[in-house]
Amino acid sequence: MSTRPPRAAYIQLGLNIVLFGLSWPIIKIGLQAASPLWFAAARATLSATVAFALLACLRRVKWPPRADWPIVLSVGALQLACFFAFSNLGMQRLPPGRSSVLAYTASLWVVPLSLLIGEKVGWRAFGGVLLGIAGIVVLADPPRFDWHDKGVIWGHVWLLLSGLTWAIAIVHIRRHRWRTAPLDALPWQMTVAAVLLWIVVPFLEPDGHLDVDAKELWIGLIYIGTFAGPIATWAAVSVNRALPPVVGSMAMLGVPLLSIASSVFLVSEPITLPLAIGTVLVIVGIAIVILERR
Repeated sequence: MSTRPPRAAYIQLGLNIVLFGLSWPIIKIGLQAASPLWFAAARATLSATVAFALLACLRRVKWPPRADWPIVLSVGALQLACFFAFSNLGMQRLPPGRSSVLAYTASLWVVPLSLLIGEKVGWRAFGGVLLGIAGIVVLADPPRFDWHDKGVIWGHVWLLLSGLTWAIAIVHIRRHRWRTAPLDALPWQMTVAAVLLWIVVPFLEPDGHLDVDAKELWIGLIYIGTFAGPIATWAAVSVNRALPPVVGSMAMLGVPLLSIASSVFLVSEPITLPLAIGTVLVIVGIAIVILERR
């Protein structure tokens, strides 16, 4: 009897890479007509609505059990609300291709976080982290970096923070024993993110806006809030169940590569030598970490 994963799982994996990869330049387009936190809040709201509709069609909408609420709040606050906000703030200042690489460093930050909570970490994982950090430095292009431009400095900081908050959520997810399916928790996690973002938006971006008359807003919002949000996440959950985790993790390293390629065509982001070398170093570093901790 064959145990080979079904072809549909590989199709869904490819769909994930395409949807998430295209999301970075499309978010950049959306940010032309919205301020970062307002766009993040609107995105989370639309994603929550679509996720509830999707589960309603599957007749799977149900209140999460009490034991799962810590992970619902953790993912909603860190992996969704903070990641959406920080990545948008960073992408406001930096090109989307470079932004995707910096944000995808989450797997690197998992290593020191794991060490802090007492997990065993192999030396190869630390080597991968050092290689990834070298890639981040190359991406910043120190000889040409403008230390007087606070916007560019904060752009890098926000994107690295988005990866860190995502990493914290990853560590929590890995240690949590689910009582309900992760897909069933998705709309509640998106709702937590939306509520938190709408609470902070009036205070952190009182002059922020959503230009509802601009097509750029709706291109970004509909794509990211509908396709690259709940639908792609649903596909990711299916892939994780059908394929070995290391296969999915390694394949998803194609997301920043596709982000860079699509950014060239959609927003005319130039591919520079530091971007190419830095991206290779970061991706190889992440791959080493994934293989070490498989």
